[in-house]
Amino acid sequence: MLALTVSSLFLAIGAVFIFKFLKADGDFTLLSKGKVKRQEIEDKVIWITGGSRGIGEVLAKQLASLGAKLIISARNEVELERVKKQLTGKHAPDEVEILPLDLSRGEEHLAEAVQKAELLFGGVGVDYVFHNAAFERPKSLALDVSEESLKATFDVNVLGPISLTRLLLPHMLKRGRGHFVVMSSAAGKTPAPGQAVYSASKFAVNGYFHSLRSELCRRGIRVTIVCPGPVKTTTSSGTSSSEKRVSSERCAELTIIAASHGLKEAWISYQPVLAVMYLVQYAPTVGYWLMDKIGEKRVAAAAEKGNTYSLGLLFGKKKAS
Repeated sequence: MLALTVSSLFLAIGAVFIFKFLKADGDFTLLSKGKVKRQEIEDKVIWITGGSRGIGEVLAKQLASLGAKLIISARNEVELERVKKQLTGKHAPDEVEILPLDLSRGEEHLAEAVQKAELLFGGVGVDYVFHNAAFERPKSLALDVSEESLKATFDVNVLGPISLTRLLLPHMLKRGRGHFVVMSSAAGKTPAPGQAVYSASKFAVNGYFHSLRSELCRRGIRVTIVCPGPVKTTTSSGTSSSEKRVSSERCAELTIIAASHGLKEAWISYQPVLAVMYLVQYAPTVGYWLMDKIGEKRVAAAAEKGNTYSLGLLFGKKKAS
């Protein structure tokens, strides 16, 4: 009788675990943290790149509401002004600083931006950088990516964030504190057929920032790498309506939770992408086999504007209805 009771208990626990996993929109460590630690955000100087739209815009709104002192950057100053007017909070909108920035313009331009950022808010210095700016082309075969697109992707997704970080680090190290929040991607954790160059750029920043944290964590430098799967933003309107995407508001909320709790890495996605991330991480042979099964079909589905995240791809369907 006791053995039967114990078996039933384990079955019940297993069923609850599976149910929660199927409904999850993030990894278990992230979801276990619950709410944002407001004290880690309030009155902190936070610099957001790519802050004029999408996840960056939503991050700005949520961080402002938590009492952060914001610097928002992007190439389009008009759009930054629009975002600023919408912000509310302890230091918003009046104290929000706009700092136009083009990550592809090279180190001289970035150095000027860093000097300006460090002098804002009375020269107290930047506490957080949310590396959110990114360049992504529509899905296509790796062979079809032009050299121009390759360079543009790496300039914005890799070289720009790394250079900005290198230039800001001496200031942070002098103060003994600094936190980089890197908006990476599920494509930086698993193969992403149809996004080979984008995936390569995200693997690159993951490697750089994880290594950077290991080198400098004892000197007050923290790094949180966030890997979202498909997210619904204003720029994803051309995707299949059947794709299940995390809202940009939820993605931003979970990102801030991860940062405020000092997580080293966080995954944000619905199924099946979340399951694939776990498989590639903990059972790579199975995970890579799975991606090989769907690779060509996924590229075809993207060309037909179908669901590129459908389980149907595994069973031979190129386009979900």
